[in-house]
Amino acid sequence: MLRVVIAGGGTGGHTSAGLAIAAALRRRLGEDLALLWVGSRHGLEAERAPAAGIPYRTIATGKLRRAWSAQNLVDLLVRVPAGLIQALGALRHFSPDVVVSTGGFVAVPTAVAAWLLRRPLLVHEQTAVSGLANRFAARLARRVAVTFPASAPHFPREKVVVTGNPLRPELARAERGGAAARLGLDPALPVVYVTGGAQGAHRINRAVGAALPRLLGACQLVHQCGENVYDDRGWLRVQAGALPAALQGRYRLLPFVGEALADIYAAASLVVGRAGAGTVNELCHLGLPTVLIPLPGARDDEQTANARLLVEAGAAVLLPDAELSAQQLAETVLGLLADPARLKAMGEQARTLARPDAAERLVELILELTRAR
Repeated sequence: MLRVVIAGGGTGGHTSAGLAIAAALRRRLGEDLALLWVGSRHGLEAERAPAAGIPYRTIATGKLRRAWSAQNLVDLLVRVPAGLIQALGALRHFSPDVVVSTGGFVAVPTAVAAWLLRRPLLVHEQTAVSGLANRFAARLARRVAVTFPASAPHFPREKVVVTGNPLRPELARAERGGAAARLGLDPALPVVYVTGGAQGAHRINRAVGAALPRLLGACQLVHQCGENVYDDRGWLRVQAGALPAALQGRYRLLPFVGEALADIYAAASLVVGRAGAGTVNELCHLGLPTVLIPLPGARDDEQTANARLLVEAGAAVLLPDAELSAQQLAETVLGLLADPARLKAMGEQARTLARPDAAERLVELILELTRAR
């Protein structure tokens, strides 16, 4: 029985990587596997890990804010020590053979606990620019698995292995024809999927809403808008309601996307969205052309770094958030839809950045660490 703890979360990228690793371990080991996920109370992982049937333990977690904040002291002096004590208790009780950190500040106490208890630690980095949590955890780790060679210099050379970032298997199961039917879409019209990530993106939502008449004249839109204080969802409903009935039927507005994501990806001709690690990884594995609008102000501008990898490969078009407008968005999307050969080439280039065997590489690393104990 192999016993593995997965620690990490807070964002879709950290969480999706952990779920994909768990799925790969289950495929390889079946009943000879025991899993435990250690995460925060309110992060994405708190919902998605239990939904995947993974036992879950919550710990207190802090956050390092770059701007001065009294909350930094509270986190450092109270929440982080409390999280470490809780992580130590969870690991002593579960007695893992290996601990896997996928990143985020929630993973740090568990990584330290693994080091204190002398349990092998594997760190997995999903982005082109490594996160602070993983940079710290890498000092305690036996191995560091990176998605892109560009992030390797951030870690001790002797620990780094380029594995890629695995895809959740359920996202690759849908087929285009059936997906369009299940979503109630016209298979004869191109589909554009717009996403701002789990929380949505205000500037993207407003640009799309203002561009609806032009966009819907040429395609169908599946728009994941999130919920926010600006009430973008309500505003978008008003914009869509002012359209002719024929165009309204081409617009699907969703605050969140769950199990339907596989069908949406399968039906999509083009994706418009942020450039978080999870989204970029999915686009590459599935070979989807994309218009990327990186989140400004992200730590070390990591989303722009992620986006540039795709742009340089010819797999994406980059639109800076500060320059985004309804007109620019419409012209970019419509120009791409009018050039099917370019869309096909972009999708093929996206696949060159993915490592289809990433999950198997990570499982092998985990087993290697187990054998080396």
